[in-house]
Amino acid sequence: MSKHTICTNCVMDTTDALIHFDEKGVCDHCNTFYSKTLPNWNTGPEGRAELDKMVDSIKKRGKGKDFDCIIGMSGGIDSSYLVYLAKEVLDLRPLVFHVDAGWNSQIAVNNIERLVDKLGLDLFTEVIDWEEMKDLQLSFFKSGVSHIDSPQDNAFFATMYHFAEEHKVKNILTGTNLSTECVRNPVEWMYYQSDARQIKDIQKKFGSKRLKNYPTTSIIRHKIWLPYIKGIKVLRPLNHMPYIKEEAVELLKNEFGWQPYPQKHFESRFTRFYESYWLPERFGYDTRKVQFSSLILTGQMTREEALKKLKSPAYDPETIEDDIQFVANKLDITVEELKSYLHIPKKTYRDYKSQQSIYKLGAKAMKLLGLEIGGKR
Repeated sequence: MSKHTICTNCVMDTTDALIHFDEKGVCDHCNTFYSKTLPNWNTGPEGRAELDKMVDSIKKRGKGKDFDCIIGMSGGIDSSYLVYLAKEVLDLRPLVFHVDAGWNSQIAVNNIERLVDKLGLDLFTEVIDWEEMKDLQLSFFKSGVSHIDSPQDNAFFATMYHFAEEHKVKNILTGTNLSTECVRNPVEWMYYQSDARQIKDIQKKFGSKRLKNYPTTSIIRHKIWLPYIKGIKVLRPLNHMPYIKEEAVELLKNEFGWQPYPQKHFESRFTRFYESYWLPERFGYDTRKVQFSSLILTGQMTREEALKKLKSPAYDPETIEDDIQFVANKLDITVEELKSYLHIPKKTYRDYKSQQSIYKLGAKAMKLLGLEIGGKR
């Protein structure tokens, strides 16, 4: 058994099977941030100039239309702050776009409504076919892989891309940012959610329904076809300005009565269950290490604070059985069946058909172009 090692600078460790350390015990996540990300990340005057240029382009491309961009909003901190920023600071005319995959928490619903109502924005909600979604998510449990949140993630992105293409929207704004996400989830933990080939293969092997309405996307579609052929740009405004998570939380709380979550991505009941309980219990993967390490690198958390928080489980011991019961009921299975999937043989994305070869080729091309590939990972 290999020795457990933790980075001396952040809290990433050898639960990331591909991690490696330098002679000082600093991991490759940190070294990549310091050598590549930080020198090319501008949040001062240069970043503001880039943001102003982006805003001017959005306004010109959206002139004469009901809205000049769409913003995918989950009700989480990043997307919520972006909606506020776009309307109140950047003077844009966004359409707020929400995808209901069946797992919204009530807090998320309230947060979305509060911002949309007070800012006077229009909200478009796309509801995913629940019977198909339910069957697909159960297929992922049966498959044994770690990335069982892929069906929900893929639906979010695919639906938004489809809407933009259908309605000829040229600008999609996303809350994805380096300030809180400069460390990415290892591919072994969360495989690319845009791999439609893998989703379809897992459903074919374990599902009971044919996916007729469930939306899918692909790396070629959203990295090549949409931006370069259809001219649809995915923009990340938060990368061009100072963005401090706790300051954003306080602003939203004070201005809109926005309610924070115990952890990033907890606006979805399924993601809360998956990231706080399922991943750590079945695979030993704790996504807080990725989230905290990002905050450490950007000066928003100390390593000592992170290590202290990691001593306690991500889930609430007093309510986890209720969460398990909730997920089982939603999937129309017993608690016993759900828990049985904790003990089936562990699989990875390599055990099923995938577009991994395309991702590898695309990653090389994107690296040469100074772009990024992937999604929630």
